[in-house]
Amino acid sequence: MSVLPSRLMALAKLRATIFGTTWNPESLRTGSKILKARLRGPSMLRYYGDRLSGFAGLNNAIPGLELRDVAEETRLIDLETRRKRGKAKADEPA
Repeated sequence: MSVLPSRLMALAKLRATIFGTTWNPESLRTGSKILKARLRGPSMLRYYGDRLSGFAGLNNAIPGLELRDVAEETRLIDLETRRKRGKAKADEPA
């Protein structure tokens, strides 16, 4: 004796509502496996700590440490010379 597919589908739907799972009869990819997983961000932050962004971040984090960003200083000097000649863009930050 065989069971009708519609009865099996109804049983699967009832099972999904009882056990709190997602009803997905078309077997579409929903991403629920990833969404149910525990977030990795907080544990990674605890392990690696806060990121320091370049020379400015290091100088702010460690008082008395005066590192120079030569590339940034060169960029500022070049920008100043372009402004003197009137070649710099108006919206270009200093």
